[in-house]
This record gives sequence, structure tokens and C-alpha cells, in this order.
Amino acid sequence: MKKITLLASLCAMFVAPSLFAQEAQEIQYVEDASQGYLMNSFKDNWFITAEGGVNVYFSKFDAHRKFQDRFAPNAGLYVGKWFTPVWGARIGVDFLSNKGLGDKNAKDILLDKGLVDGYYKTRHNHIGPAFDVMANLTNLFCGYKPGRIYNFVLYAGAGGYWTMAKEYTNGKDNGYKDCGDKVLTFRAGFINSFNVSKQVQLSLDLRASAIDGIPDYSAGQNCTYLDVQAYLGLTYLFNQREWKHPVVPVCPPAENCDALRARLAAADARIADLEQQLRDCLNRPVEVKEVEAAPLATIYYPIGRYNLTREDRNVLGAIAEVMKSNTDKHYVLTGWADNYTGSDKVNIRLRHNRVNGVYNNLVKNGVAASQLTATTNNGNLCDLGEKYVALDRAVTIEEGK
Repeated sequence: MKKITLLASLCAMFVAPSLFAQEAQEIQYVEDASQGYLMNSFKDNWFITAEGGVNVYFSKFDAHRKFQDRFAPNAGLYVGKWFTPVWGARIGVDFLSNKGLGDKNAKDILLDKGLVDGYYKTRHNHIGPAFDVMANLTNLFCGYKPGRIYNFVLYAGAGGYWTMAKEYTNGKDNGYKDCGDKVLTFRAGFINSFNVSKQVQLSLDLRASAIDGIPDYSAGQNCTYLDVQAYLGLTYLFNQREWKHPVVPVCPPAENCDALRARLAAADARIADLEQQLRDCLNRPVEVKEVEAAPLATIYYPIGRYNLTREDRNVLGAIAEVMKSNTDKHYVLTGWADNYTGSDKVNIRLRHNRVNGVYNNLVKNGVAASQLTATTNNGNLCDLGEKYVALDRAVTIEEGK
């Protein structure tokens, strides 16, 4: 038990300061970009975009029309959300007006009067919903950076149009009529986005659309044609606009621990030394010492006295009972006096009177005289000095050898 207590005390003495030092260090929590990005709440990272521009339509006979005369306006209005710094989506309404050429079979559905190389000018207005999936390639390949000015966004999607065109009958303009077409469009493009503030972005959107369902009057069937568009856009960002990184605990750098390591090494060495000492102690052979047998009893006297008190006689009565129960044993009675007080003559008389008084009392109590030998000793019983002379005035009762 002593070993365990000692080891525990040493460990507590050396380890406790280190524990207190660790608790004293303040742990900070910071955003760590290396841990990825958190998904913001649903209400965050919404945006609205309004854009407008021009397009060029590539239908069957359009090569006969002057290129600069083929430009037509287009516009869009979208609401979208970024779900991560890379992936987002938008949905909105798209307006597309395209100019083309038709043969004589299209002459009753014309927008612009006049012929071009024998082909009639046509113009269709398309309007309908559109949906895009968006990928911010700048954040994907270069990493997310909140203060970045330029971002390159790739997108792809689809939409559906209702088509309107002017109706001409015998050269008379009857205004725009529903063509009765349900036109699908599949589109892809990229957005060059420029941040002018934390809330506002300007963009250049370049897009190519495959428009399916445009009637080919000469062939009597619907066909798919290509339309290329360019938009200038304005985007407003709502609510939380930036992305948060996961928060991780960061402990302050550890102080130089060489001193603590040295103290710990010293403690380990001290513990090892104490353990070795303990093993040596436990393995050490027990040294047996012979101890002189103590007297059976000692009767003490005041200075210059040899008479027995009532207490002395009671003690001697008990001693007599011991002696009578061991009749095979012999006992030696020795009278003592101190040599620091009184003359030799007085001390000799005191020694004889004291031992004889004890001898007579024991015989009186029934102890056989053959068991007893009365003698004196001229030395000092304890011989501890004059200060302890009271211990030298006595009669000792010892078992004989």
C-alpha cells in the first residue's frame, strides 16, 4: 500500500501541472476551407436575372437573306438558386424572335413584305418557360473565393414555346396569330459573370438552342433548326450570398515542452529507483537479533528506602503465583542502589536490605526457597547518568539460566 501511495503522489506532482496547462489553453473555432463547404439554408443563395440581346436563326433558306438582316431581339427573366458553390439551377420565361426565309408555300404566314431571291421573309415570335442546370466551373476548378470578380458558368436546359406570326391574306396584314405550334427547345451555353458588388452581377450569356417543331412549308413537316443568341444580363443576389466552410476547433500551438519532458524523465527515473529500492528491501533477508530476556519484574524504591509498599507486595503476590506454577524453574533476585548518591557503606546496606525484603516476601507467599537465589550488584542498573538515578534503585527478578 505504501508503494502505491508513493507512486501516485509522484505522478500527481509531475503530471498535474501539465494537465492544468492544457486546460488553460483556449480552443478557438474557425472556418476551414480544406474541410469543404456547408450547404446553406434553403432561403439563402437565391438570385433573379433579367437579360436581353439578339439572335441569329439558321433555317433552311436563311442563307439567301443578308446576315445583318437576320438579327432579331430576345429576352429572358429567371429566378434561380445556387445549392452549392458549384451547382445551381434557374427557371424562368424566355422570349425569342427569329427571322428567316420561306418559299412560296409560306407566303401566307409572313412578317416582312418583300422577296429575297424569290423567298419570302418570315418572322416568328416564341415565348415560354425554360429551365437550366448550372455549373460554376471557376469554383469547380479554381476553388471557391468569395471576393472573386469573374466566374465562368456553364449551363444546359430545355424549354417550351408558343409561337406567334403575322398572317397575310392576299397581301393584307391581319396581325399576329397563334401558329398553333408547340415548339420544344434544347439549349446550352455559358455565362461570363462579373461581380460589380456583393449584390449585383453583370453577365454576358452566349447560348445555342436547338428549336424543334418549326414548320417547313415546302416539305410539309416540322423540322429542327439552330438559333444562336447573345444576352447582356443583370443579376441580383438575395439574402446570404457567400458560402460557409465547416467550423473546426483549432488549438493554439503547443509551447516548448522540453522542460516538462525533462521533468517527466526525471520523475520516471526517480520512480524506477524507488521501485528498485523497494524490491531490494523486500528481497533482503530478515536479520535475526537475539534480544536479552527482560526481567520477570522490577521493584523500584525511593532514595534511601528499602521497605515494600502495599503496591509492591501486591505485585510480588502475583509473581509468587507464577513461580509456584513453574516449580522446575529457578529465579535470581538482585539488589541495586545508585552510585551517584550516598556512601558505599550505605549503598551496600540498601542493596542487601532491598533484595532480602523481596526474598522474604516471596517465601512468605509460598515460593520454595530452593527456587530463589538472592544477590546484589555494585554497579548501576541502567547507568544512564545522574539525571536518571531513580532507575538504578531497584530489585530485579529474573529467570535463572
